[in-house]
Amino acid sequence: MKLLILQEKLKQGLNIVERISSKSLTLPILNNILISTEKNFLNLAATDLEIGINWWVLTKIEKEGKITIPSRLFSNFINLLPNKKINLEVKDNSLFIECENYKTQIKGLSAEEFPIIPKITHGDTISIEISSFCKSLNQIADIAVPSTTRPEISGIYFLFQKNLITIAATDSFRLGEKKIFLKSNSPLEKEYSLILPQKTAKELINIFNEKQGELKMHFSPNQVMFEYPMEETPHAQIQVVSRLIEGEYPNYQEIIPKKCTTQLILNKDEFLNQVKTASLFSGKINEVKIKANPEEKNIEIFSQSSEIGEYQSSVSAKTKGEPLEISFNHRFLLDGLLSIKTPEIIFELNQESGPGVLKAMGDDTYIYVVMPIKAS
Repeated sequence: MKLLILQEKLKQGLNIVERISSKSLTLPILNNILISTEKNFLNLAATDLEIGINWWVLTKIEKEGKITIPSRLFSNFINLLPNKKINLEVKDNSLFIECENYKTQIKGLSAEEFPIIPKITHGDTISIEISSFCKSLNQIADIAVPSTTRPEISGIYFLFQKNLITIAATDSFRLGEKKIFLKSNSPLEKEYSLILPQKTAKELINIFNEKQGELKMHFSPNQVMFEYPMEETPHAQIQVVSRLIEGEYPNYQEIIPKKCTTQLILNKDEFLNQVKTASLFSGKINEVKIKANPEEKNIEIFSQSSEIGEYQSSVSAKTKGEPLEISFNHRFLLDGLLSIKTPEIIFELNQESGPGVLKAMGDDTYIYVVMPIKAS
């Protein structure tokens, strides 16, 4: 293999793929990046056996070939080079790198040892606007938590229905649900549901968050592939393939209240700052109390710790319904508030032991359900 490429281009590809190369003692090949060429394309690939990433770029290829190279070492070295042309050449399972007055040799492993990253060539495909997809996923991805007893809630649930995607995640204490309406003229002919690993969801946000255009999703029974096109050619620039979590996602719709006993309309930033302040005095169980009385034009916020002291304040609110006093874990409450971007929020409450629901004012595509701390 022999080729010429700009440092900036190579650095861009390495920043995308090297993140998932795992530090595996049992399979050292997973610590490596596969570098290969075909026609005028350079391909970088990495996998941890759960996620596989391919990245392509058009460049000047003098001789085709392939090799695997330790990802961290290769990436760190390329990042230190000036933004000039780099010569890459493979000789006897070693990669020789030249750039201006920099010369190095990195020993690699045979490309034949590298695991095959599957590609989904059959099945349904949809296109989704990248910015909308990443923003929606960002509202949901952090809610899921690893669970060995209930692996299905370790991931992000996706339901595809014609021109609608519903995304949901829960950790049993809170739940987020986001609806994305597709502009595609070719709706899915049948429904799909899948559970995407949380790690994959976060990698998708990291990789595509700054990109524009559309992302293609390809479905298969056990895997899903996300594909981003190259500007100069119809060839893909990035492919992310992920395994799916097996199992049936819980029927979370059952815990979303259909009505509420008390409704609060609040300025998000004011409420957020008061909850943050109350959290400083919330004690070991992170408890923050909210007292609402429809006759008042505000709500009271209270927290206390036997070791630190106590805090009490009020926040302006439009309140209707029944008076109540209810406690929440401040961390869960803050996460929900931070995931909403509108200036005003709706907070629906259901007695002292029922779940609370946070919504964005004027946007019914996102809801955040949080369970209260029940009085002992």
